[in-house]
Amino acid sequence: MELYDFMLGFVSVSAQSAGTHCFLAERDGVAMAAAALAVHEGVALLAGASTRPEWRGQGAQAVLVKERLRRAADEGCEIAMMGARPGSSSQRNAERNGFLIAYTRIKWQQRRGDA
Repeated sequence: MELYDFMLGFVSVSAQSAGTHCFLAERDGVAMAAAALAVHEGVALLAGASTRPEWRGQGAQAVLVKERLRRAADEGCEIAMMGARPGSSSQRNAERNGFLIAYTRIKWQQRRGDA
């Protein structure tokens, strides 16, 4: 429940931040996927992408990427960025939409008891 409460608060603040736009992909009135776009001084950050498990692999995120890029261009952005786990479907979606890898960053975590 702690994570749920944190995420609910984080999403509420993020959605109300200046320059942030929230997007929802629906099919027949059912929410499939969501994503956000943050715009600041001509730079677009595509973030917060999430797809409900039962809707994965059906193109919802591809549509959301295209729509966010269109909105960013409408707002005068000349550069766009996004993050994705290396080798993930998010990375493949980004590359299909013209994004190039700027750098790879891996985060390491030690499991409890592995000291």
